[in-house]
Amino acid sequence: MNIIEEAYRQSIHVVEQCMHAIGAKASALSEGYNQVFARDSIITFLGASLVENEVFKNSFRNTLDTLSKYQSRLGMIPLSVDVNKPGIESSQGAVDSNPWYVIGHGVYYKRYKDMDFLRRNLESIKKAMLWLEYQDSNNCGLLEVQEAADWGDLYANRGNVLYDNVLYVKALVEYSNILELSGESGEESLSKAEDVKTKLNLLLWPGDVEEKTKIVNENGYCQEWLRIIRMSSELYWFGKFYLPYASFRDFGHHCDALGNSLAILFDIADDVKANTIIDHFTQTGMNKPYPIMANYPPIMPGDKDWREYYRNAHLNLQYQYHNGGIWPFVGGFYVAALMKAGKKEFAIEELENLAKANQIGRRFDWEFNEWLNGRSGMPSGMAYQAWSAGMYIFAYKCVMDDEMIRKI
Repeated sequence: MNIIEEAYRQSIHVVEQCMHAIGAKASALSEGYNQVFARDSIITFLGASLVENEVFKNSFRNTLDTLSKYQSRLGMIPLSVDVNKPGIESSQGAVDSNPWYVIGHGVYYKRYKDMDFLRRNLESIKKAMLWLEYQDSNNCGLLEVQEAADWGDLYANRGNVLYDNVLYVKALVEYSNILELSGESGEESLSKAEDVKTKLNLLLWPGDVEEKTKIVNENGYCQEWLRIIRMSSELYWFGKFYLPYASFRDFGHHCDALGNSLAILFDIADDVKANTIIDHFTQTGMNKPYPIMANYPPIMPGDKDWREYYRNAHLNLQYQYHNGGIWPFVGGFYVAALMKAGKKEFAIEELENLAKANQIGRRFDWEFNEWLNGRSGMPSGMAYQAWSAGMYIFAYKCVMDDEMIRKI
C-alpha cells in the first residue's frame, strides 16, 4: 500500500477515535483538546462525511445539536463545548464559529438529505446568520473582527479579515440554499454573498488603483478603503495574493494560506487570481518542507504586527504555530485548491507530501499532529488531531474524484 492510501486509512482511524457522544472532539487524546470545537469539528466532517460510516453521520448530527444547544441568546455559536463540563467554556465565542456552523448544516444536508433535521434547526441557523450581520459594525458589508478572534487565536489579524469574510461568503451561499430548501426565498442572502465577494476583491486584492477608486466612488463604498487600496497597490505590490486583513489606515502584508486557499475553493478568486496565489505559495516555499505554512513571511520582533504575546510559552515565534508554522489541516484545503485550479498532477504530489506530514511523529508514526515547524518540519502541538485527519480525507477525495471539487 502506498503512502497516500495508507494515510487515508490512518485518517479514518484517527477520526473514529475522536468521536464522542456529544460530537467530534478536537483530539483523540484524553489529555488533549477534550472539547467539541465549532470550527475543528465542521472542518473534520468536510472529509469524514464523505466516508460511508454511520458513526461519522451520527457524530456530525450530534455535533450540530451540541453547538445549537449552547448557542447564546443573541445567536453566537460557542467556540467549544467541553465533553466533561459542557457549560463551562460554551459561553466563549469566536467569529468563525458561526459561519462554520451554518456551512456545517449545509454540508450535513448535502451528504445525508435529512430535511427534518434541517427544519428543526432552521431558527438556530437564522439566529447564527443574524449574529454575523451584527459583526459588520460600520455597515460596510464586510465583517469586522477583533484581533485573535478566530482560528488565528495568537495572531494580529484585525478589521476586515480575509479568512472570516471568505467564510461569510460561503455561509451566505449555504444559507440561501437552506432557505430555498425550507420553502423560503434565498435570493437576498445570495445577493449579499456576491456583494461580499465583490468587496473582498476590491479591498483585499491589490490592483488597478484608478479602476478601484472609480468603483468605490460610484457605489458609495467606505472612503477609508481608498487609503488601503492606494497603499497596498502603489507602495507594496501589485496583486499576488489576498491581503490577510485591512483595518483603519493599515493592512497586513503576509500571505494567509488558509484564507487564500478558501478564496480559491469558494470561487472568490477567478482563474487568474487562483494561479497567481498558487504560484506565490510555491515560489516562496510556503509549501515546504510540507504543505503548508499558515502565514508567510513570519512576523518578526519590530514588525508592525508583532505582539509580545507571541512569546507566550515561546509558542508563536518565527516558523511556529500561526507565525509560519505548518498546519496539515490547512494543507488539506491547499491540496483541494490545487484541484480547483486544475492542477491535478501537482495536487497528487502535494497530497503525498501531506501524507508524510501526518505520518511523522514525536513518538510514533501517524500522529496527525496539530502543526509542524515551518523550517525543520518537527511536529508540535497536540497529536491525533481530528481536523488534520478529516482534511486529509477531504483532500484525498478531491484528488481521487474530479467531480468532487465541483460539489464544494
